[in-house]
Amino acid sequence: MKWDWDRRTCSRRGHVTYAPTDPHLRERLHAETALGPAWRCLRCGDFALGEPGGSGPVGDAPAVPRGKALRDRFILRLLAVERLVRGLAIVLIAYAVWRFSNSQTAVQQLFNTDLGLLRPIAVHFHYDLDNSPIVGTIQKTFQYHRSTLLITAAAMLAYALIEIVEAFGLWAAKRWAEYLTVVATAAFLPLEVYELTEKVSGLKIGTLLVNLLAVVYILLAKRLFGLRGGAAAFEREREGASLLELQYSAGEGAKQGTEQPAEQAPSGK
Repeated sequence: MKWDWDRRTCSRRGHVTYAPTDPHLRERLHAETALGPAWRCLRCGDFALGEPGGSGPVGDAPAVPRGKALRDRFILRLLAVERLVRGLAIVLIAYAVWRFSNSQTAVQQLFNTDLGLLRPIAVHFHYDLDNSPIVGTIQKTFQYHRSTLLITAAAMLAYALIEIVEAFGLWAAKRWAEYLTVVATAAFLPLEVYELTEKVSGLKIGTLLVNLLAVVYILLAKRLFGLRGGAAAFEREREGASLLELQYSAGEGAKQGTEQPAEQAPSGK
């Protein structure tokens, strides 16, 4: 079963109708029924009873994504949510690193005290705390200078800010956000690959795949950096999917079809 993005969106958000001042286009979008006037939805193409949601020149009609454009917006918003969640998580981690840098000595003393209390229990269960990789990792963090921790927190905060800006831009379907997402994500791909060479984990692999697919998808679907015709081809594709453009073209074709015989009539006599 084919997923109808237009009708499913209209079922959730309602129809979008518009009455253009152009008489030929207005006639193609309007119908009179026994229940009153009906106008064609600019998203799904079905007629909806009632007065139009707006009226005016064709150029003032609302830009309503439909078909492939609607699917692309849905995917971009999924990426926006993922970017926002990741950005907020990094903000929390950066805050934790900053708090740790301010009380590093106290935390180390507390850890050493708790470690001493846990040592008899570890001996009972034949667990060597002195050679534990977890304990070793925690003890290494106590050796970092406060300036190093502050720089780390600032770098994480800057990265989180980029992720959050990407999220809001992608949600609003801004083209600059698509460029920012591709450039920023691609810049960190080598680092993610390097981390996998150090230690492989399901989370790292999943993150790398999501970022790689996001870069490839946005590059090709949005025709960035001149790919597949660039911005001009992207705009033509978006305008070609507009119901107003389709109806206007059909109306002009029908109009020319009716006028053509009248022009040729004198030559036939």
